[in-house]
Amino acid sequence: MIKTVRELTDAASLKGMFHEHREGAPLPSAKSLKEVVELCRAIFFPGFFGNPNVSEHTIGYHIGVEVERLQSVLMEEVGLSEEVTMKFLQRLPELRRILATDVEAAYNGDPAAENYDEIISCYPIIKAIANYRIAHELLVLGVPLIPRFITEMAHSETGIDIHPAATIGHHFTIDHGTGVVIGATCIIGNNVKLYQGVTLGAKSFPLDENGNPIKGIPRHPILEDNVIVYSNATVLGRITLGKGTIIGGNLWVTKSTQPGEVRVQKTTPVPPEEGMKIIYGDYI
Repeated sequence: MIKTVRELTDAASLKGMFHEHREGAPLPSAKSLKEVVELCRAIFFPGFFGNPNVSEHTIGYHIGVEVERLQSVLMEEVGLSEEVTMKFLQRLPELRRILATDVEAAYNGDPAAENYDEIISCYPIIKAIANYRIAHELLVLGVPLIPRFITEMAHSETGIDIHPAATIGHHFTIDHGTGVVIGATCIIGNNVKLYQGVTLGAKSFPLDENGNPIKGIPRHPILEDNVIVYSNATVLGRITLGKGTIIGGNLWVTKSTQPGEVRVQKTTPVPPEEGMKIIYGDYI
């Protein structure tokens, strides 16, 4: 037993595996971060998340209580500074405004959806994009590690993996959602729609002289406005899908597209519309 403990506490064994509690700054608990997400969702979508007994007469009280509790959790349990916490809270109205466009995009993009209530209550993209927008805002404010926790919570909950460092415009949606991956240096414009199984990933990882991956370089795709990527397509590398591009299902794409271009498999005939450029085949 003593030998086992000695081996488990050996410095070499612990390298990179040990977070030391220093100056009252332990890692935040999963319970605290879950509460942050739940409070934010309740603030963004009152009545759908959090207390269901909200009316136009009581909404001011409920939002006030939730914002006050969120401030307390962020500062006292998560460990953010008062300055960062207040800056984040001041961004909540803008985050809700952008999320409202995401709800609209999901509704307009799915003929099976009957109303916004169904979108907010049932569609996994709403939970995933809400977590992403919370996490991205914290990342912009310089908060380390916690943004990754928050997006990974959504990954576990929905199967949608969005890195908090990605940049995503308004009116963004993912239909069905499961299996989507969006890498850290992705830049996604406005009115972009993805389907299930889409990967926006890196083509390769440049190595330094020691054979280690070089960090912090742009390596994921740029999707301009009004792009659609259908199910199970894989888009890799720092390429640009031009405005209005359509990528068909199950394609492997590593070359940029021109605005309005349509890329589909050779076995998928597409009747051309006026001005539409259609290119058939896989793209390596």
